[in-house]
Amino acid sequence: MTVPEYLPLDENEDWPTHGEYEYTAYYHSRRQVHEFSEQLSPSFDYIVIGAGPIGAALAFKLSTDHPDHQILIVEKSWDEPDRIVGELMQPAGCQALELLGLGRVFSGIGAVPVHGYYIAYGGKQLYVPYPLNPNGKPFRGVSFHHGRLVMNLRAACKSRSNITCLEASVVDLIRDSGVSAIRGVRVGAARDNKEIKEVTARRITFVCDGISSQFRKVLNPEPVALISHFCGLVLEHEPVSTADHFTGPAGAIPASLRADPCTQKENPLPMPHNGHVLLDGLGPVLLYQMSERETRVLADIPGPTLPSDGSQLRALVRESLSRAAPKQMYPALHSRLMDAVDGTQRLRCIGSKFIPATANRIPGAIWIGDALNVRHPLTGGGMTVGLWDIVHLCKQMAKEEHSPRALNRMTAQWQWDRRSRALVVNTLSVALHALFAAADSPDMCLLRDACFSYLSRGSFYTMHPSGFLSGLFPSPLLLLFHFFSVAILAVTMRLGDPKAGILPIRCLSAARTLWVAACVILPFMWRELQP
Repeated sequence: MTVPEYLPLDENEDWPTHGEYEYTAYYHSRRQVHEFSEQLSPSFDYIVIGAGPIGAALAFKLSTDHPDHQILIVEKSWDEPDRIVGELMQPAGCQALELLGLGRVFSGIGAVPVHGYYIAYGGKQLYVPYPLNPNGKPFRGVSFHHGRLVMNLRAACKSRSNITCLEASVVDLIRDSGVSAIRGVRVGAARDNKEIKEVTARRITFVCDGISSQFRKVLNPEPVALISHFCGLVLEHEPVSTADHFTGPAGAIPASLRADPCTQKENPLPMPHNGHVLLDGLGPVLLYQMSERETRVLADIPGPTLPSDGSQLRALVRESLSRAAPKQMYPALHSRLMDAVDGTQRLRCIGSKFIPATANRIPGAIWIGDALNVRHPLTGGGMTVGLWDIVHLCKQMAKEEHSPRALNRMTAQWQWDRRSRALVVNTLSVALHALFAAADSPDMCLLRDACFSYLSRGSFYTMHPSGFLSGLFPSPLLLLFHFFSVAILAVTMRLGDPKAGILPIRCLSAARTLWVAACVILPFMWRELQP
């Protein structure tokens, strides 16, 4: 598949978004996909459950690292998936893909380079560019259609002679009688599980069946509560004709960054080729381009449930978008958002969860990606965590011989290696959502104001948090330092505000604000540290 390329104003030099992809010929091919009814080997060296971004990337890396081993990857449908999240890859995720031999996976799918984040709150705006790479040039991320990226990753798997691609449903994990060890999978036809086949793994079974994993409960039986829901829709527009507003200085930016588009069809984003986070809605509102002609809009609706009535949900999303992009500040964007909400037949919604990783103490299987742990999609770091999990895991697999004791050592070291980056990305996502989607208590409002003021300062006040968002700075201690720096700024603001009461009352209020800040971040960090 090759998507028409419009005005390549902004090629991504490190991870190309234009040009040919070496596995394009396999994009739509089903010759390499085996049906359940076909004859299948009863055993493989490795079995991968799920051919999403993480499962497909893992299978490809295993096949290149172990060309003499046979790999089975099982997916219910090998058709192009259609999801409303997983459409932005942070720079650290792009780094991981490069290390996995998949650096050109964004080519030919109409992907768009991403330079950083435009953030608006309380009538003010700031820009958070990605950090500089060792060559002195800014890192870039990539945004895209989720399904197209998955199909490119699957095309890479189809190209490998030692990967068997099977279209089937995994209905159960095979366990040794009397022990908890996993030794393979039971599979049934994708749409009918009347007939079951057993396939064993001579080495390891990898569980990569995503955010709705049916096998996560084997590893972690704790119930999962929803934090919020993202409601998604798409804006269609013409490509931008100039790169003038792709980047800018870090920190606060002028009130009139970009003039309104000249035509109703032009891209209405204030800073094209950037992620946009608008914080004045009912919850955060995210906007990012999936291509030069399409922009994804995700409106966060806090709380574990949504209105059952479709018209009530539409009214809720409309209110959130109207507040996040007020007409007086974003005339063109406001108009386009209202038209999109009113013109969309069905709003697509997905629940947001936080599931910390659980120590893998079940022999024979490894859970990886969203099957292992999940963070809020606010910061777009899910695939980054999963892909770096693969990098660390494959590095450990190259060192260890195959034996139960070696597997235990390997998984223990892998969990240690992955922890710092996963902790930073996961904690940041849920802590920021807790801060910007919480009820308007005085302490939360003060912390939100302090956070935005802190990021607006530029220099390391902006660039270190950018490193956390991008996944490039996997330092939990540095994250803690900046978070409590924001809390101390909030305390300073409270103490210096005479409207907050007499000095003793201000001191008590400041202490309470510090306590609230600790309650926002420390419980999430503690849960991430548990494995």
